Amino acid sequence: MQSLQEKASEWSGVSQNDAFEIDNTNLFQKLGLQTFINLSTNFYTRVYDDEEEWFRLIFANSKKEEAIQNQYEFFVQRMGGPPLYSQRKGHPALIGRHRPFPVTHQAAERWLHHMQQALDGVTEIDADSKTKMMNFFRHTAFFLVAGDELKNRNQGVPCKHGASKPAAV
Repeated sequence: MQSLQEKASEWSGVSQNDAFEIDNTNLFQKLGLQTFINLSTNFYTRVYDDEEEWFRLIFANSKKEEAIQNQYEFFVQRMGGPPLYSQRKGHPALIGRHRPFPVTHQAAERWLHHMQQALDGVTEIDADSKTKMMNFFRHTAFFLVAGDELKNRNQGVPCKHGASKPAAV
């Protein structure tokens, strides 16, 4: 059975080595906090204005400002900066945090479309950093797709210990 990382590499077309090339450069030091805020603001402006209703509906129960903050804090933390996200929300646990959402291949591609446009719209990010970041984003998007498919496959399958517990009174 393939691991989630292996599926992510297969589906994204990005090797794990390329996806985690972001670990070999401190992009936070290189780009600064404001660049990550600008990227996430640009991204979520595109998401919330998306022409595809099915995609906008994925985010309908999320506040745009909170989505922006969650994303830039995660990016800062993951790309060499302080642990802003973990300090405020705990461990990122990406698959668990995305569990309520339909993270399909189609949704991942749409997300990546907006992220590529957002990256291209932030002039403070150099071409090499954009490539590294997009490889990470692409791989991670399909890692979440793999996690979503695993979740869907396991739905309805009771825990092996579930039947042995007495019913609550």
